[in-house]
Amino acid sequence: MGSCPALPGAWVASATPVDDGRRPLMERLTGMDAAFLALETDTMHMHVGAVMVFDPTQSDIGDDTATRYFDRLRNVVNERIHLVPPLRRRVVRVPFGLHHPVWVEDPHFEIDHHLRRASLPAPGGPTELAAFVADLAGRPLDQNSPLWEMHVIEGLESGHVAVFPKVHHALFDGASGVEVVASFLDTGPVPRVASLPPRPWRPEPVPTDAELIGSAVSSLVRQPERTAGVLRRTFGAVHDLAERNRRLREEDNLVPPPAPFRAPRTSLNGAISAHRRYAFSQVPLDEIRTVRRVFGGTVNDVVLAAVAGALRRLLAERGERLEEPVVAMVPMSRRNEGDRGMLGNKVSAMLVSLATQIADPVERFTTIAAGTRLAKDQARVLTEELIHGWAQLAFPALSSRIARLAGNLRLFDHLPPLFNVLVSNIAGPDFGLWCAGARLVALYPVGPIIEGVGINVTVASYEGTLYVGILGCRELVPEVAHFGDLLTDSFAELVKAAERNGGHWA
Repeated sequence: MGSCPALPGAWVASATPVDDGRRPLMERLTGMDAAFLALETDTMHMHVGAVMVFDPTQSDIGDDTATRYFDRLRNVVNERIHLVPPLRRRVVRVPFGLHHPVWVEDPHFEIDHHLRRASLPAPGGPTELAAFVADLAGRPLDQNSPLWEMHVIEGLESGHVAVFPKVHHALFDGASGVEVVASFLDTGPVPRVASLPPRPWRPEPVPTDAELIGSAVSSLVRQPERTAGVLRRTFGAVHDLAERNRRLREEDNLVPPPAPFRAPRTSLNGAISAHRRYAFSQVPLDEIRTVRRVFGGTVNDVVLAAVAGALRRLLAERGERLEEPVVAMVPMSRRNEGDRGMLGNKVSAMLVSLATQIADPVERFTTIAAGTRLAKDQARVLTEELIHGWAQLAFPALSSRIARLAGNLRLFDHLPPLFNVLVSNIAGPDFGLWCAGARLVALYPVGPIIEGVGINVTVASYEGTLYVGILGCRELVPEVAHFGDLLTDSFAELVKAAERNGGHWA
């Protein structure tokens, strides 16, 4: 999920469907959505999710809380599934990989294939929950059916129930995922009455190979024109970036943002396996705001600075002393108010130096904040239209083969990393939410890891708390839980520095 501030009101879903249910026979994936699908390999699973912890013990469910809550949740999903039509669609690939795949309604769709129930082993604490989530995160979604699952996890020692929705990135980005999740949530303990679908759901026939090829050929007729347009915009963007970086170096005496494949090689980077480790932690948002008030910057800058401090400690414990700073990739949402209700992916990204060569946490923070501002300005040069243009031109068969070849040959054990760590930030609501009558008490995000990058840190804010989810490759970062402790300490270090300044930057 990207650095995607929640759209105003996005967590309060309306009672109307995303669309009217009238779908064309075939809806082709956009270039960006298709890219996430093509990048899927046996070791790189491109799904995202969240560990949503609910408290059904305070509801009116009564005895046998877990069973009754599962039944209620199933009813909510069943009654509201029509509000999110993509959840009943599956991918159909075009023969020979001539064009991007298409979405079609799955004639075999069943809620119970996607809604699954499990129970943690005793004692059902954070360690058991993290291990269970890691196991689920390391399993790919079934690409022959709609690309999502919802796991209802019982047996938590607190009496709570965890719900882990797991959705492929080809369906949603962070901001559109917020809207999807909101369709199944309420702002009070009494579930709202969802509007009825405009008509009973009847899936369209699955297109034949001949129809798929015919549609692909028709669309590809304009490919030379699209290619020429993308090349023109690319040459212009490269020129603008080069000129901008020259001015930063020569006129402003500033270091430009990092470039891809220029990050230092660390033990966190290399070919990934299919096995995962997961950890979570949380920080009061008031503490984050204290750091912002004293030192300036944004919530995202505070998160990046905390990640930088934790990585510096972890690498030092591994005996690594880096002269060059670690580089983070930070997804950025390209959505605005006009994109409400539009699903799919509208994202780009920026590369940010984490200044890990700087020992002082305050100096490190201010350096990161200044670098983030430059990176955001640079990212605006690479417009969404340009990024999506290149994604649209990519042939899925070729992209998929390259991704699989890179994984099978373990190329990222030998190539410089694109970047060292992936850090995402999702802004959630500052008010309480409920699902099926139970209050949401914690929200830990789960982002993907990609080839060459063994760790992902994703944060989400909810009701005054910043919830942190850390996913790592088991072989590259086996000590994910320890990294979570280092991250908590790094946040605390920044808060103490702010308090020492008496609430004023000096």
